[in-house]
Formats: sequence, structure tokens, C-alpha cells
Amino acid sequence: MDLAFAAAAEHGAELVIANDPDADRVAVGVPDGHGGWHRLSGNEVGWLLGWRVAQQAAERGLDRGTLACSLVSSPALGVVARKEGLDFVETLTGFKWISRAGDLIYGYEEALGYLVDPDKVRDKDGISAAVVVLGLFSDLKAAGLTFAEHRAAFADRYGAFASGQISVRVSDLARIPELMARLRQDPPREIGGIRVDQVDDFTDGFGIFPPSDILRFHLEGGSRVIVRPSGTEPKLKCYLDTRSDQGSPAERQATADAALAALDAGMRELLG
Repeated sequence: MDLAFAAAAEHGAELVIANDPDADRVAVGVPDGHGGWHRLSGNEVGWLLGWRVAQQAAERGLDRGTLACSLVSSPALGVVARKEGLDFVETLTGFKWISRAGDLIYGYEEALGYLVDPDKVRDKDGISAAVVVLGLFSDLKAAGLTFAEHRAAFADRYGAFASGQISVRVSDLARIPELMARLRQDPPREIGGIRVDQVDDFTDGFGIFPPSDILRFHLEGGSRVIVRPSGTEPKLKCYLDTRSDQGSPAERQATADAALAALDAGMRELLG
């Protein structure tokens, strides 16, 4: 992406799209308004594409359909689904779970994976997702709208969201269960100054989810923290999500971003 941004700046491009080597994921970059470039997070792309799919479903007169995302992806997609009268499903991580959602019209996970056309490719696919991204930006261009205006319209309709991630790499694998056990035995009452309202422990299963080594903290104001060991690396992973629906779109985003910074600092302190 750094090389792509350098080339984009040299040639005056308006959009950067990159696939990984096997093209099952896609990354998107936009000008940051200050002469540089900003790579959108997987969640930002995820909820914006979900909004687009929901709009297209309404235009086609579909009276049913499901938006789905992994448990650790932003709750924004669920807000879109409820606002637009669609079903919403949260799944375990991985598209083997997302793709099984009934009446699926769109699914994503925060790790840059998007399922945009389940009738053709019922898995994450960076090529079809790139086509949808191009369609979105082409439509914005034709309507005389900037991406910043489009993002503000999303915040105005659904609220502003921010998401982040912390990965704690360990040299001793025993450290991971020790950290999880400490969080279970002495759960925090607040994180970064934000009150914890509820803790969901997935050890024995939770709702529709099977037993998993996952902790989910619901915080005041709609913020959320999910902690789980990585399935592929010697890491403990924390997924941070915040939301604000008070004030103007710019004020909402500023509030969500500030809450995210507080959660990030609080979790780093909590994990030592």
C-alpha cells in the first residue's frame, strides 16, 4: 500500500485498491485531504459496502435479506441491517461461518474479507469486492459527492463508529491463558475511564455460539471490547469498537474516535 500510495500521489489518482496475492481480500485507500493518503480499515470498508448492498436491495424491492459479519467485526453492520429492515447475523470468525447465513446478501470480516455476491462466489473475494468499491466511487463521482461527504452521510444516518485492534505477542504461550484467566477472575469495572456494563464469557458457549476462549465487554455508551487468543499466531488479540450518535456527523466521529483512544490506552494498561 505504501508503494501504491506513492504512485497514486505521483499520478494524481483519486482512489487506490489493492488485492493480496491470492486476491481473496481487498484494501482501499483514499486521499486524506492533507496531501497524503489514508487506508480505510476493514470495518470502514465493510460497513460502507453493507450500506450500499442494503440500498441496492431496497431499490430492487427485496423484502428480505441478511447482512452478516464475524463476531469481532464492527457492530455497525447490525445497525445498518436494523435500520433498513434486514436480518443480521453475527458468526464465528471465518467465511465458512459467514457464508452459511440464511438469505445472505452480504457478509464481511474486519480482516479485509468481503462477500458481496453470494449467488456467484459464496466466500470472501477481493475481485468482486473491488468491483463494488469501484461502483461506489464511480456513483459518488457522478453525483458530485466526495468520499468525506459520503462517510458523513453514513454517520448522520447510522451514527459514527470507530474500531481498533491490539495484538499482544508473547514468547511464552502459557502467558496467553494466564492473561485470559486473570480477566475472567477479576474483570475490570472500567476500561480507559469508560464503565463496563456487562461481560459475556464464551467459555461454555454463549447464545448461538459454541464454547470458545472469548471474552466480550459491553461498555457505557455502546463501546465494546472483545478479547481472544489468535488462532494462528502467539498473540492475544483485542478488538475495540466505539459508537456515537449525538451531535453533527463530525461531532459524532470525534466522540467515537476519542472513546477509541481511551479504550486503547485502558486495555494496554490492563494487559500490562
